[in-house]
Amino acid sequence: MKSVKKIIFNLTLIIFIPVANAKIWQVSTQDSLQTILDSASPGDQVQLLPGKYLGNFVINHSIDLSGMEATLDAQGHGHGLLINAENVTIGSLSIVNWGDDLTEQNSGIYSDRKSNNITIKNCLLKGDGFGVWLQNGEHNTISNNVVIGNDTMRSSDRGNGIQISNIKNTKVTGNNISKSRDGLYVISSTNNTISNNTVHDLRYGIHYMYSYDNKIIYNHAYNTRAGYAMMNSRNLEIRGNTTENSDDYGFLINFIIYSNFEDNIVKNVWTPADKKVLGRDGKGLFIYNSGYNTIRNNHIENAEIGIHLTAGSEEVEVSGNNFIDNQIQVKYVSNKKQEWSQEINGVRQGNYWSNYRGWDMSGDGKGDIPFEPNDSIDKLFWKYPEAKFLMDSPAILLLRWVQQQFPVLKSPGVKDSSPLMKPNMAMAVK
Repeated sequence: MKSVKKIIFNLTLIIFIPVANAKIWQVSTQDSLQTILDSASPGDQVQLLPGKYLGNFVINHSIDLSGMEATLDAQGHGHGLLINAENVTIGSLSIVNWGDDLTEQNSGIYSDRKSNNITIKNCLLKGDGFGVWLQNGEHNTISNNVVIGNDTMRSSDRGNGIQISNIKNTKVTGNNISKSRDGLYVISSTNNTISNNTVHDLRYGIHYMYSYDNKIIYNHAYNTRAGYAMMNSRNLEIRGNTTENSDDYGFLINFIIYSNFEDNIVKNVWTPADKKVLGRDGKGLFIYNSGYNTIRNNHIENAEIGIHLTAGSEEVEVSGNNFIDNQIQVKYVSNKKQEWSQEINGVRQGNYWSNYRGWDMSGDGKGDIPFEPNDSIDKLFWKYPEAKFLMDSPAILLLRWVQQQFPVLKSPGVKDSSPLMKPNMAMAVK
């Protein structure tokens, strides 16, 4: 027993000696930064004095690298900073002008092995390729960075602002990303939290592929083709996000299952006139081949199509949402009926529809007659979009009344049996 205790004691000394003997290196532009990075021991701090440091730098030890008013300039090729170690912290650096070879995954900060316990915070990254790329690791933090791409290049030729691949238990929070291809790209990653980021002036704000058990909460996207593109994933919590001024989609939900989509705000999704082609309309929520999801307490306003469901998107619980001033509230393509009101805590709740013309004689805040937002008349407009200017004409209103009186004429669609008379104010407003 004494020998075991002695071994444990000695191991403890070995673990803590590097930290106890940690050294602070102060580096100027006259020094060889790479030589110092190679010479530093685990636990050391390398502090860069103001100035520009030219080169492609590599970290092979568990160190802390920081530098107020210090810039790493990769001179147009390769990675700005390559991390080949765990337990590394990068703080308050500017990194610019790394390579644009996407095949080689050129990045401002790059790590594809031992990406464990890496912290990247308060940095400015500006370049053509990927901003931050972490792969194969866990327990990382990427926070409060500014990443700026190059919008003089074609979108497809730029890297993503922040990309995580095969990453677990990582937080990406408080970053501001613009002018890259996609703002945040997450693939094959689990149990991560993406929160409070601002993504703008790019293709997709936040893009998810093949990722499970993640939280996407309280992010803000604007000036995008799609604010959020969620694809081939499950068990996502998508809550409290906002998106505005998108060309094609507020949220693109493709093959997402067993996920909660709640308290999100979507505004102004409208395809510009010079980009219009047949079938390209701005969709607040586009839900394709996605089932067993909850869509609750969201606000969708001023989209060409408020919500579009197609390709087997069924077994979806929809309630408490606000659909306001959308040119077409619902486009639903299926042969099955869907009820869009749910019983919650013993009370049935539907959605608010700005074009609902019913009444509330009982005063319970819900319409006395159901709302069916995608009847045969709506489907006629989908087929002949050039006739949309007739939507509120007396003839169309008469046809809708005839449908209500003769249900046999109705085709399968969406029915809200308890439409709200006022917008739902219980949703989280960012």
